[in-house]
Amino acid sequence: MKKNLTTAILMTAVTTVLLGVVYPLVVTGLAQIWRDKASGQIVTKDGVMIGSRIIGQPFTGAAYFHPRPSAAGNGYDATSSGGSNYGPTNQKLVDRVKGDVATLQAENPGKPVPVDLVTTSGSGLDPDITLAGADFQIHRVAAARGISEADLQKLVAEHTERRQFGFLGEPRINVLELNMALDEKFSVRPAQSK
Repeated sequence: MKKNLTTAILMTAVTTVLLGVVYPLVVTGLAQIWRDKASGQIVTKDGVMIGSRIIGQPFTGAAYFHPRPSAAGNGYDATSSGGSNYGPTNQKLVDRVKGDVATLQAENPGKPVPVDLVTTSGSGLDPDITLAGADFQIHRVAAARGISEADLQKLVAEHTERRQFGFLGEPRINVLELNMALDEKFSVRPAQSK
């Protein structure tokens, strides 16, 4: 009995030190090799944190590309990540999507609204939009900034991320990075805001 108790206490002490101290230190040390990825891929401008490359955030001004809608908390709340859990027949979801479609159709009459501009992602924090989502918004953004749609299409093409390994996922555009590039390359009219 005493031998079993001693063995149990020693195993508890050894596994606590190994898994509670050594392992976390080794993993943290290895993560520092890829510091930007291990620290949330924070995006800074002039030493000020602007946002994260991997967490969506709201942009509402006409001079900016808008992300997907968010169901995380009150919208884009990283501490409350998750979808709405509304089923396709839920009236609240149906009403929200109909309202979003009507707003977008008024912005760009006669053009089909891309599904990613009216539906939330599973996490509610998707930082990317599809090529169709960006293309749909080019007219509004170009008009608000007083630039040609062709120039804006070139900028969108420069910020398009291709499929991973050539076959995983879909081509996409990071909204934060695209909007930062917009601010750098094309001035925004004073009446427009983020």
